[in-house]
Amino acid sequence: MYIIIVGGGRLGYSLTKALLGEGHETLLIEKNADVCEKINKELGSICLRGDACETAIQAEAGTGRADLLIATTGEDEDNLVACQVAKYRFNVPRTIARVRVPRNEQIFKQLGVDVTVNSTNIILERIEHEVPSHPLTHLFCLTGDNREMEILEIRAASGSAAVGKALNELLLPNKAVLGLVIRNGEKPFVPRGDTVFKPGDQIIAVTPTDAEEELRQIFSGK
Repeated sequence: MYIIIVGGGRLGYSLTKALLGEGHETLLIEKNADVCEKINKELGSICLRGDACETAIQAEAGTGRADLLIATTGEDEDNLVACQVAKYRFNVPRTIARVRVPRNEQIFKQLGVDVTVNSTNIILERIEHEVPSHPLTHLFCLTGDNREMEILEIRAASGSAAVGKALNELLLPNKAVLGLVIRNGEKPFVPRGDTVFKPGDQIIAVTPTDAEEELRQIFSGK
């Protein structure tokens, strides 16, 4: 895939680095010359200096052949405009935008952004996660194609239905996927069918929003 990232801040940089590591052709567009130069030194010549809200810059970036554009700047207006330019001027099939102000999320959807990520809600969830009794944390909410998916972090509680059982023994909600297990003293690993869950395991899962409560009950016992 050819993926364009808008914004070279911490989020945009980390996302670009991860996508390059997965073998995707990736270009980052960043306004700040110093930031762009630093990224190019660290990751290679993959950062284009310019304003992604401008059609000329997106044309220079080759947006017309992009499969996906992700706008990650700290300004909602810039993210919206960049996505609109990509979708309506260059026919990019998929756009994702970071939204900092929650009330703007509906506007983004109405104006054609395919997926929105609300960073404010993520931060609130991370604060809640510091409370030991909090068993589930929302990492991302992906909204698009009339369907909402959640990326969750769940802590397996002692006495829950999941503890002591293998993955292939669990009756998971439809479309729910357990992608990673984080266990004390071990490297994170992708669970297999015979992986047996232990108390305190942290599981990264992807699930439809309407199946969240069912998944919570399996791992928290509440």
